[in-house]
Amino acid sequence: MKLRPLRWLRQPSAKQSTAQKEELQVVRNHMIKDMQKRFSDSPVKILLLGTAESGKTTIFKQMRILHINGFTDDERRDRIPEIYQNIHDSIHQLVLQMGLLGLDFGSCTSERSADYILSLPGGAPEYMNEEYCDHVMTLWNDVGIRACYDRSNEFPLLDSAKYRKITTGISQITFRVPVPKSLGGGEQEFRMYDVGGQRDQRNKWIQVFEGIQAVLFLVSCSEFDQNLREDPNQNRLEEALKLFRRVWQNRFLASAGLIVFINKYDIMERKIRAGKHIVDYFPEYEEFCKRPQQDNCFDECDWTKMFIKQKLVDITQEPFKRHSRNNSDLITSERECYYHFTVATDTRCIREVFSDVQKMILSENMAGSGLF
Repeated sequence: MKLRPLRWLRQPSAKQSTAQKEELQVVRNHMIKDMQKRFSDSPVKILLLGTAESGKTTIFKQMRILHINGFTDDERRDRIPEIYQNIHDSIHQLVLQMGLLGLDFGSCTSERSADYILSLPGGAPEYMNEEYCDHVMTLWNDVGIRACYDRSNEFPLLDSAKYRKITTGISQITFRVPVPKSLGGGEQEFRMYDVGGQRDQRNKWIQVFEGIQAVLFLVSCSEFDQNLREDPNQNRLEEALKLFRRVWQNRFLASAGLIVFINKYDIMERKIRAGKHIVDYFPEYEEFCKRPQQDNCFDECDWTKMFIKQKLVDITQEPFKRHSRNNSDLITSERECYYHFTVATDTRCIREVFSDVQKMILSENMAGSGLF
C-alpha cells in the first residue's frame, strides 16, 4: 500500500518562525523514525535478473561475504567437487576445440597431455593427483591452447570456468544492513533472490515477482562477441538487451525500482586491448561514435561502455503496450533506471555500488511517505 504524501512534514520554510521550525523539525524527526520502523519491520525484496553467466550468482555470493560473514569451512569444502569438475570440463573443451579450429599444440609433451585428458571419463577425478595437475598445467602453458582460449568466443567456454557452476532453480539470501542516520538509523532487512538465467529457467521467474521492490538486472558487457550456448546463432549481448526490454515492460514489475549492473567491464577491456571490436558485431556503434564527445570517453573501452549503456537507455524510452481489461494503450514508463559499471568478482567494487543501491532503495521508500 502506498502512503499518502505528508507534504506538511517536509523541511520547514524560511518564512516560518524559529519556534515553528523547531516544532515541525521535532515532529518530522519522530515521523521519520516511525516510518523507518515500519519499513524495517518488512524486508526489502530484491530480485537478481539477467541472462546466464552475467554475474548474478557472483553478486549473490558477494552479499553473503559482505553481510553474513562469508562461507564456513564446510561450505568451502563442499565446493571442491564443483571446482574440480569445472577445471576438467574447461581443459577438456579446449583440447577438443584445438582440432576443430585447426590449431596445433606447441610441443609433443602437450600432445601427450591432451591424449591423457581425452582418455579420462567425462567426470572429473575425485582427487586431482599430481599427474593430472601436471598435465593440466602443461596444457594451460601451451601456446596452442592459449591461442584456442583467445578464440573462446567461437565456442561455449565459461569466462569463470575454473570456479563457476551454472545456476538452476531459485536461491534466497536474507541479510541486514545499517541504515544511515539521515534515513532514520537502525537496520533494514534485505531479502535477495537469485534465479537461473538460461532460457529454460526463465519461466520460473514469475514465482518470485510478487512483492519485489527492486530488480538488479545484470548485463555482461564482455559478451558482445559471443553467442548463446542454447542458441549458437544468437549474440549474447543482443539477447541481454531483448531480455532487459521484457523486464522493463513487465507489468508485474512495474512498481519495482530497476538498477542495471553493466558487469564484467574488466573482461570487456581485456578483449578490446587484445583486438576485439564491438563494431564487428554491432555496426551501429560506428554511427554512435560520431556523436559529440561524451563525458569520460577517452578511448575505445570508454566508448564501448557508453554505447552499451545507451542501448539500455534507449529501451527505457520506447513506448510499449500496457494491457487493461478494456483496452490496450501505448505508453512510456515514467520510472527511473539506474546504471552502474561493475566487476562482480571485486568485493570492494560491489560493496561501494551496493551501498549506493541500498541508499537509493531506502530513499525511495521514504520519498513515498512524503518525508523527502
